[in-house]
Amino acid sequence: MLSFTSFTSLAVLAASTVVNAAPTTVPRAKLSVSKYAGEKTGRYIVRLKEGVEVASVSDAISGNVVSRWNRVFKGFAIDSDEGLDEILARDDVESVEEDGIFKITATQPDAPWGISRVSAPGKLNSTDAGALDYEYTFENATTTVDVYVVDTGVNTEHEDFGGRASWGKTFGGYDDADGNGHGTHCAGTIGGTQYGVAKNANIFAVKVLSDAGSGSTTDIVDGLEWVGDQAESTGNPTIVSMSLGGSASSALDDAVSALIDAGVYVVVAAGNEGADAGSTSPARVKTAITVGASDITDTIADFSNFGSVVDVLAPGVDIISAWKGSKTATNQISGTSMATPHVAGLVAYLLGTGETGTPAAISDLITSSGQSGAIADVPSGTTDTMIHHD
Repeated sequence: MLSFTSFTSLAVLAASTVVNAAPTTVPRAKLSVSKYAGEKTGRYIVRLKEGVEVASVSDAISGNVVSRWNRVFKGFAIDSDEGLDEILARDDVESVEEDGIFKITATQPDAPWGISRVSAPGKLNSTDAGALDYEYTFENATTTVDVYVVDTGVNTEHEDFGGRASWGKTFGGYDDADGNGHGTHCAGTIGGTQYGVAKNANIFAVKVLSDAGSGSTTDIVDGLEWVGDQAESTGNPTIVSMSLGGSASSALDDAVSALIDAGVYVVVAAGNEGADAGSTSPARVKTAITVGASDITDTIADFSNFGSVVDVLAPGVDIISAWKGSKTATNQISGTSMATPHVAGLVAYLLGTGETGTPAAISDLITSSGQSGAIADVPSGTTDTMIHHD
């Protein structure tokens, strides 16, 4: 028979077992790396917890330490992801973040409204399209970018290009000069010092249109063939701006598509007929960036072509830019021809300030970073997205 004393002893033993059991330890969740939204160096910044000696961690890891800090905070930097998993698992590490690039940002006080709208957070307060007192905010380029303006030529001596404009080649037997002004105006919006989006881009004139503003499919295809050769030769990021259009042409469409497949970024005008751009070339090329036009009130231009092939909208009404005839000439004109170089300039700006990617990836970036819903009176089935960069 079990005595009361024996029962009590068992009970006490059981209680003692519970009290003395080792507490369950929950391991700390592995840290994650804080991402940097802009251009990155490939290095990582490691911050340590309060009281932890930097050397006790930096000397113990397998990664290559390139900087150590004790005054501003306790931490160090490593030059790659070697040893990163080891660092993220340590209890004495407070945080880890990607090392990013910071750049000088400049604000131009004498910009035309079109490029100002590209960097503006929304609709401009003024509706004076003739003023040259708008602000345009931008970063200086760090990468060489070449833009080929396939058009009527470029007034390469114009002072707004600052020596960055060169004559590429002429197709069609025309003079090596812009006797029309259209190509110069487009080039100024792409890369002019005052009038341009990408102020460090190299501009190349590819004349395929006469001084009257027209040219043959053959000459245009010749020009694109030559641009493809140049892009392969230089190895530089290469952009083609085509503020031209006509009836459907499989030959022209295929030439544009081939350049894009080869890694060239091609921006084309939607056209000015107030019609669906899906029946015109090269606007209908799906892999090109096709551009419609808007005005200073953020309304689609009444002349702008529309439809599902239009990828984005950009300023195209009453645009001031460089012109033919002298080193200082300007003109104020309208068209999807004027909207297109804003986008070509934006592509050049992005590539020049560190963005990389295929033509498809950059096209997606242009549309995803634009201001959706910004443009009024857009026909059904047409984008209402205004281009934008921060």
